[in-house]
Amino acid sequence: VCAVVGFPLGATTTAVKSFEAMQAIEEGACEIDMVVNVGRVKAQDWDYVLRDIGAVVGVCKNAGVACKVILETSLLNDEEKKAVSKLSALVGADFVKTSTGFSSGGATVADVKLMYSSVRTIGEIVPLDQSKPQAHVQVKASGGIQTASEAEEMLRSGATRIGTSRAAQWCAPSASQQPAAANAY
Repeated sequence: VCAVVGFPLGATTTAVKSFEAMQAIEEGACEIDMVVNVGRVKAQDWDYVLRDIGAVVGVCKNAGVACKVILETSLLNDEEKKAVSKLSALVGADFVKTSTGFSSGGATVADVKLMYSSVRTIGEIVPLDQSKPQAHVQVKASGGIQTASEAEEMLRSGATRIGTSRAAQWCAPSASQQPAAANAY
């Protein structure tokens, strides 16, 4: 079970997001998706964004559940996407995720590559303690993925997880692949 906090634009306060996460975990969520505060990102209020993400990630880590940070990439420019990805990695998020599926766009190969590259280069921003193993931040491509080939391209570009409502269609055999008896009636 996964729950989303701060939906749709992350505009709720950090305290509210943290409470939403705690309550969802108490009620059985084993993953939390938090929407980054898009307004604060657009204002380049990086201290707030860092504290906001860090607070929800902290709640999740204390409870032993995964935390995904949703960027809502269609609303951000590339520099903002890079910054949020790096801040998410810095505070120990498990994933950065392209979108909620609510806004005007979804996952693109370019965004997945940018986010993947950004979480891999976090050591360039803050020297990491080499004596401690660093968490591996993953990328989830979500929103607007229509075909299995699009999903495969996202995976080749750095995503480790796909969010789509079409997976069952991709896995269902077509009429020509079903046994003749199945098509007989």
